[in-house]
Amino acid sequence: MDKYDIENQEEYVKKGFVDKVKETAAKVPFVADAVSLYFCALDEKTPLLARITAFGALAYFILPIDAIPDLVPIAGYTDDAGAIAAALIALTPYISDEHRQKAKDWLNGIKS
Repeated sequence: MDKYDIENQEEYVKKGFVDKVKETAAKVPFVADAVSLYFCALDEKTPLLARITAFGALAYFILPIDAIPDLVPIAGYTDDAGAIAAALIALTPYISDEHRQKAKDWLNGIKS
């Protein structure tokens, strides 16, 4: 993976992530974890491979068409939850209390 790949992933996620979170915040229980993952991915101190993994999971979350379309009642976000959960498990050592606090503050800000 080179710097170009991470920059493309980061740009894609940044463009769609905020809208996706605002759209799904009340619908999906894992949104706080996704936002923590987002702040981890943006953190330059996070190792490159971890950032790529995080951006990959977040890109899957915001893709409008995936394995189970998000419009399918109840099941629509299960594949997204799986992608986020897998990334969280793999990246637990890199997701800091600071990332979680930023996520909490950010989510509180969009709910206001």
